[in-house]
This record gives sequence, structure tokens and C-alpha cells, in this order.
Amino acid sequence: MLCIDDLLILEPFNQLPRERLEWLCDRTSSLQCAKGDLLVHEGDQVDTIYVLISGRISITRFTEGTQMPLGQHDAPGYFGEIPVLTGEPAPVTMYAATECQLHKISGDDFLTLLHECRSFEQTVFRLFQQRLRGLESFIRSREKMAALGTMAAGLAHELNNPAAALVRALRDVVPAIRELEHMNLLYGQSQVDPEHTKQWQATRDAGYEAILNHRIDSATLGDREEELLEWLEDYGVDQAWKLTEPLALAGISTDTLESLIARWRDDPSELRDQGIRWLALSFEVMSMIQSGLHGAERISVLVKSMKSYSYMDQGAQQIVDIHDGLEDTLRLMSFKLKHGVTVCRQYDSTLPKVSAHGSELNQVWTNLIDNAIDAMDGKGTLTLKTCWFKNCVRVEIIDSGSGIPPEIKTRIYEPFFTTKPVGKGTGLGLETVRRIIENRHQGTLSVESVPGKTCFAVGLPVQ
Repeated sequence: MLCIDDLLILEPFNQLPRERLEWLCDRTSSLQCAKGDLLVHEGDQVDTIYVLISGRISITRFTEGTQMPLGQHDAPGYFGEIPVLTGEPAPVTMYAATECQLHKISGDDFLTLLHECRSFEQTVFRLFQQRLRGLESFIRSREKMAALGTMAAGLAHELNNPAAALVRALRDVVPAIRELEHMNLLYGQSQVDPEHTKQWQATRDAGYEAILNHRIDSATLGDREEELLEWLEDYGVDQAWKLTEPLALAGISTDTLESLIARWRDDPSELRDQGIRWLALSFEVMSMIQSGLHGAERISVLVKSMKSYSYMDQGAQQIVDIHDGLEDTLRLMSFKLKHGVTVCRQYDSTLPKVSAHGSELNQVWTNLIDNAIDAMDGKGTLTLKTCWFKNCVRVEIIDSGSGIPPEIKTRIYEPFFTTKPVGKGTGLGLETVRRIIENRHQGTLSVESVPGKTCFAVGLPVQ
């Protein structure tokens, strides 16, 4: 049985008169826990206050697929008031880190005492506020780290392909160039016609232009390759299949090859098909260089977007182009968009830049776009619209998802309120958006939602 002396050493219970402490002790039940025993599971409805007489309770929260430690309760102490006071599911999981002796107080009895004693009520809410702030601070930090991890994983995914293309180009281009040098040396030792050489060079240069400007229709590329392969095999070129793709990409036709090799068709030396191989290898080297260049440019764009997104090397507040911030966010989130989300841009190019905390504003776009993608289950239309509205720059993030149920629309900005499964949402995303827009930028945030269309509208004042 719980003793009065056990309660007198605890805030807020030491604020209660002795007769109410006696009343409370008579209504509690005892609980012994072995190490590892579960007391409270995150997401459960809880209606119990626990008084910890001895032992230690661990607190965790399910985040990114794992239980993250938040802290602990050491005896003597009490806990469990957050879900009792809010009526919300438990925000954390609690289990015995050691052998524990506890007493259970029903939520109704706790609320009865809360309404009866003003000093007890004040102390409870002061401690409640401290704990809630601590929980919120930790979860915000975890959310930022999780967002950074997700962004880093997406960035790594986006960098992988261009980086691999650049590595392949640099690795393969050196032996190809050496082979071309060898071919040029052999050709130079032959008795060649300068005019004929110019024909080969002109064909090569025209092929370079076709490759660099993507003049060959990809739809007809396969047919061209088959035609070239048949001609090369009839001509007797060894491993003809290796030459067809670069020749096809350069727009080389069989008629062109017929014209170029006419005088060498009966030549018994390497010259008979060396010109064809020289053309194909030249085009292949150009394709390697182009692929590597595209890879380097893509890497440069992503790094520039990341720097712009985070506003590195800049002060706390900057003059911000809203459209640049939206585009930087889209580029860094492209790994989430490419599997079924169509992006529709409706930008007003006449909008001025605004004075804002750039990295925080990009955090707003990230949260709203990420929520929109989740609302559409990764497939649908995401519309980004900017316009003037009541002397403010207005940004609308619109998704084609199922919409927000009317019964929860008024609660979506509440801290820790989330409709996502346990471990998938912190309930702080929209609360963070609201805090950044309204408190940090003196802007406005609103939402309109019907099935098939949800629009979050951000208004930013222009100074």
C-alpha cells in the first residue's frame, strides 16, 4: 500500500492536504516490475498515473524504424500525466530498466485532486509543461536529424548515377584515346589520299555534332543499329556488334560507309576496316566525354542546390527568391517524386524577392511537399503555385490526395497530433511550419481540403 510519506516527498503531491493524501493512498494499487517489463506502449490510450517508489523507468520513442531513447524516470517520482491531461495516446513507450516498485493512481482520481486543489493544479501543470517542452525539444532534434538523414540519403541516391557515369567515362576514355592514337599512327604510315582523309574527318565531325546535339531519334535508333549490324557483318568486320551503337548514335548510314570504304574494300591490310573502327571509336570517346560532362554538371547542380537550400555562408536573414527555394527543394526531393508524382508549376514571374530566414523557409517547403507526397501515397499531381494575395507573396502547395477529414482539420497544427502510424510521424511537422511562418516571418498559413484536392497556402509579407 502507498504511504503518505512516499507522497510527501514528491511534487506536486506535497501540495495536498493530509486527508486527501490518505484518500489517495486508500485508492491506489501496487505493482512490481521486473527488468524489461513494459508499462506504457506508444500510441496506447493511457488512464493511469504511476508513482515510482524504487527503480528506474526508461523512456523511448519509435522513430525511423527503431526505438530511440528519450530519457528516464528515477525513483522517487511520478509519471504518466501527459496522456491523462491531454486525452491523447501515449507519446512515448516506458519500460522497467531495473526492478521497480510502483503504485498506480487512476486518471479520474488524479483529475479529481487537480480540480480540488489550486496549488496542486499549478504544480502539476508547471511540471507537465517542463516535461512536454523537453519531449518536444528532443523530438524536434530527432526530426531535424531524420529529415537531414532522409535528405542525405536522397542526395546520395541522386549523386550516385552521375558520379558513376563520370567514373566510367574517366576510366574508359584513356585506353580508347590510346587506341585512337595507334590507329592514327598506322594510318599515317599508309599511302593515303588527303581528299579521302578529309571525307573521313568530315564524317567524324558531322557525327560529333549529331551526338552532342542528340539529333538521332531514340525511337529509330534500334532500327538503325540492326541495319548497320547487318551491313558490317556482310562486310566481314570482326565483332561488328561492338561498333553498331556508336555509329548509330552519330547518325552514320550504310550508304555513308559504302562511300567511305569503296577504295579499301579489296585491301588485304588493316586498312580494309580500320576506318570504320576509327569512326566508331571516335564516336564512343565523344559519347564517354559527353556522359562524363553531364554527370559532372548534374553533380554541380545538386551541390549548388544543397548549398542554396541550406543558405550556407550567409547570414540569419537573406533576400530570398521564393521560386529558387521551391526548385532547390524539388531537386533535393526528386527521389520521392520520380515514381509517380507529376509536378505542375504555376509561378508568377513578377513576384519580388522577400526578406526571410532562407533555410527555415525551405524547411517549410520540405514539410509541406513531403506531406503532400504522403497524402497521395506517392502517386498523383503536386501543384506549386505562386501569386500576389493581399500585399503578400502567396505560395500554394496543392496535392491530389484523399483530403483532410473535417473532424481533424482544426487539430492538424497541434503539437504531437498526427494521423500517421506510430514511428512514421512526429506530429510536429505542421506545427513547425506554422511556427516558422507565423512567428518567425509574421506571415499567414491556411488550408483548404476536399477529397482530391488539399491546398496549404503560405502568405509572406513584402517589406
